[in-house]
Amino acid sequence: LFTSPALQAQKTTATPAQALTTTGLGAPLSKRNAGVSVLGCAIAMVAVGGCAQGIGQLFAALVVGMARNPSMKEDLFTYTLIGMGFLEFLAIVVILIAGLLLYSE
Repeated sequence: LFTSPALQAQKTTATPAQALTTTGLGAPLSKRNAGVSVLGCAIAMVAVGGCAQGIGQLFAALVVGMARNPSMKEDLFTYTLIGMGFLEFLAIVVILIAGLLLYSE
């Protein structure tokens, strides 16, 4: 009641421990569920590694296919780009879902 405004301002600032228990939107996280969203995000990001492996196998198959039949080069490359587009779309969707899981409670 009889304190200076500087002391009142010090009481209202957040401590580092309080800053760690809030999300980016400022909603408080419960102490029990604070790491569950991070674990869910990490598990979802495993699928991005699967997409990277799929792209590697796709281009390895392209090289093998062009070595066996060089006259089909244009068709094989077109099909490879279509497949890569699907894999990239899957990776983007997984990253978006992982972001939603990261900021969910």
